[in-house]
Amino acid sequence: MRREWFRIPGMKRTGDGGRVLAALSVTLVLWASAFAGIRAAMISYGPGEVALFRLLVASAGLAAFAAVRRMPLPDLRDAPAILACGLFGFTVYHAGLNFGERSVEAGTASLLIATAPVFVALLARVFLGERLRAAGWIGMLVSLLGAAAISFGEGGGHGFDYNALSILLAAFGESCYFVIQQRYLRKYGSLAFTTYSIWAGTLFALFFLPGLISEVPSASVQATASVVFLGLFPTAVAYVTYAYVSTRAGAAVSASFLYLIPALAFLIAWLWLGEVPTLLSVAGGVVTLCGVVIVGMRGRTADAPPRKTSSEPSRDV
Repeated sequence: MRREWFRIPGMKRTGDGGRVLAALSVTLVLWASAFAGIRAAMISYGPGEVALFRLLVASAGLAAFAAVRRMPLPDLRDAPAILACGLFGFTVYHAGLNFGERSVEAGTASLLIATAPVFVALLARVFLGERLRAAGWIGMLVSLLGAAAISFGEGGGHGFDYNALSILLAAFGESCYFVIQQRYLRKYGSLAFTTYSIWAGTLFALFFLPGLISEVPSASVQATASVVFLGLFPTAVAYVTYAYVSTRAGAAVSASFLYLIPALAFLIAWLWLGEVPTLLSVAGGVVTLCGVVIVGMRGRTADAPPRKTSSEPSRDV
């Protein structure tokens, strides 16, 4: 076996550490760039129309990939779960995030989305019977206080920006997706099940089709290019690269790197859009991430078997 010049901590020796690092880097940059891409696309398109356009592009790209890989179709009996994952994980998520980003800046939106693991833990407590330590409940409270600070920061410190609630709804939708998909990942694999869910989410997002048809002719080239970028790269390509990393480094190790996304999102939003966050938003973001880490690392009971998706940060932008 050739000498391995790079290996992610916790990853088994496979000889392809360099390729894993490259795939991980591509994933992080693309997912972080999506928050700024959404703001750029909404110069000409409405929030719901951006969600539909993006999902249409991603569905087409993944359909081509599925044809090359000869990806089998899912079992019909799993259709209700796939439809639910498409609705919550993609239609609700993308529409909620886009509506929120009408006033919430891109980097700040990434911090609010990072609360998804907190909602996952709460849903797992209600529907899967997972118990939380006191630290888990404290972490949830800390995250919510941080989210509230972000909302006031986006309101210029003079009031609550209610569009932040739309982004929290998106994070809740994503958390529903994480919980529902739990039993199907082993059967289909992360890439195949995500592909099925994106196709399902596109069906629900067709609600915005009349608006999209009316907006395309007058949209700027830059806005349309931004939506195509969102569909092809952060949605389609990044899921392929993340699946590659996950299969080689493991789900827990791969997910731990996704906490870097908010920092990258702030940098990209500054370079792309010239956005500079308020100090209150940044402080709220730090508090929010601290709460998420508390829930993920200290919030579970020792006798409850850990579930991979309950502590994963957001990976769906």
